[in-house]
Amino acid sequence: MKALFATSIPITPPTAATAAPAPSIVPDFGDGTPTKRKLAIICSKGNLDMAYPGLILANAALGEGIETHLFFTFWGFDIITKSRMSDLKFTMLGNTATHLPQGLGGLPGMTAVATHQMKKQIAEIGVPTVPEFLEQIVDSGGHLWACRMSADMMHLDVADLHGAVEGIISAADFIEKTEGAQILFI
Repeated sequence: MKALFATSIPITPPTAATAAPAPSIVPDFGDGTPTKRKLAIICSKGNLDMAYPGLILANAALGEGIETHLFFTFWGFDIITKSRMSDLKFTMLGNTATHLPQGLGGLPGMTAVATHQMKKQIAEIGVPTVPEFLEQIVDSGGHLWACRMSADMMHLDVADLHGAVEGIISAADFIEKTEGAQILFI
């Protein structure tokens, strides 16, 4: 059976002595030749825990030679807005996946505590920050697009956005650019 990853790394829980960042793992499912596949990821949520799924999937697709486009719309705009991208939040309120009592999420300061903890855990496993991840995606050939309607609603223009955003385009333009793509909505 063919190995799915180019590097095999044993998985052990981190301790204070072993909390060094793990090396990046790029899946290897083929012979390295570019594919004709295309992936369109629509990022519609701007909280910290919802920013990473689209970025991780984009990075993995690019590692497989898949043409990848990300479209940031509505609250997902925070991921590419210069003034907000480094300050995305994680809230426990309404998030039952935290497995903690929901009442805790409403207490003053809990969003700050939860955000700090999530950022710490992300850093401990060597995952880049959101701005670093965007750079990595673009450096790997990915395309970042901002939604025209969201930009207009939020009174933002290209100067307000991460420098690697290729443009502010309509949903119809994005559909045209990604014709034939597999579409993921996050």
